[in-house]
Amino acid sequence: MDAFIAGMPKCELHVHLEGTLEPELKFALAARNGIALPFATAGELRATYDFHDLPSFLAIYYDGMRVLRKEPDFYDLTWAYLAKAHSQNVRYSEMFFDPQAHTARGVSFDTVIRGIRRAQMDAENRLGIRSQLIMCFLRDWSAEFAMATLLESLPYKEWIIGVGLDSDEKNNPPLKFREVFQRAREEGYLLTMHCDVDQDDTTAHIRQCIEDIGVSRLDHGVNTLDDPTLIAMVAERKLGLTICPVSNAYVTGDSKARQIKRFLDLGIRATVNSDDPAYFGGYMTENLLCTQREADLTRDEVTQLMRNAFESTWLPRAAKDRFLAELETAAG
Repeated sequence: MDAFIAGMPKCELHVHLEGTLEPELKFALAARNGIALPFATAGELRATYDFHDLPSFLAIYYDGMRVLRKEPDFYDLTWAYLAKAHSQNVRYSEMFFDPQAHTARGVSFDTVIRGIRRAQMDAENRLGIRSQLIMCFLRDWSAEFAMATLLESLPYKEWIIGVGLDSDEKNNPPLKFREVFQRAREEGYLLTMHCDVDQDDTTAHIRQCIEDIGVSRLDHGVNTLDDPTLIAMVAERKLGLTICPVSNAYVTGDSKARQIKRFLDLGIRATVNSDDPAYFGGYMTENLLCTQREADLTRDEVTQLMRNAFESTWLPRAAKDRFLAELETAAG
């Protein structure tokens, strides 16, 4: 089973580029940009990654971004993730990035996206891994800032497949950004939103995402299981759920692997993803292994998770079918 999981073609739909910033690269970028870090070694920095909930993680996550200053920094960040993903046979990835976390520090939108884009193109040409980019708005900042960021993205929208919503969910419901997401839809962006695990008002937020915003995926979304009407909505609309078991274990104390198994039993498109792997210590293979072991999944159930992922991509039908055929060949 472990060998099968390691070798199978994979698809990732929930990974934050800034969350793939490994301590070693953080040290290298800090040195290049003349930034002093209060740690002697990468290991000492990694030892501070002690999270017990979402806010405690976000505080360290945003602080780490300050080493990202110039276009080559964003190139190196993106290349490192795509090379790592390629090593685990990830064939396709839809990656989040948080431009507001950089523009608020004085780094231009152009600097951020050009570095990312160059790495995407090089990784596809040299490694064969295909990727697309999802721009996330920070929900604990204002809707006005989100709208300004959306407008700033328009000259680059051929490089961005969709928009999402992340960061601290507490007191920041989806409806706060209704107008922003409506404008994004009008501009041709596809829509997803984070519904983090075990948050306040979580089922109400999931309902808003589905009924009021009209997303085509839910990021996390595990608490859909708390309400039978939400289960029915997600099933009827064939919404993909991008679940991240290793990060769940860090911030909630439970990987939610058993809930992933329940989604599979219900025929719902649950997927497994890495979220912020540099901070939680698990890329795609590790997240699949965690899920398989804790939920005692069969080979076909593991394969179904990856079928769900390829089906939930924002790719044309022909591209989905090519990846699915590759998966079925590997599954035998």
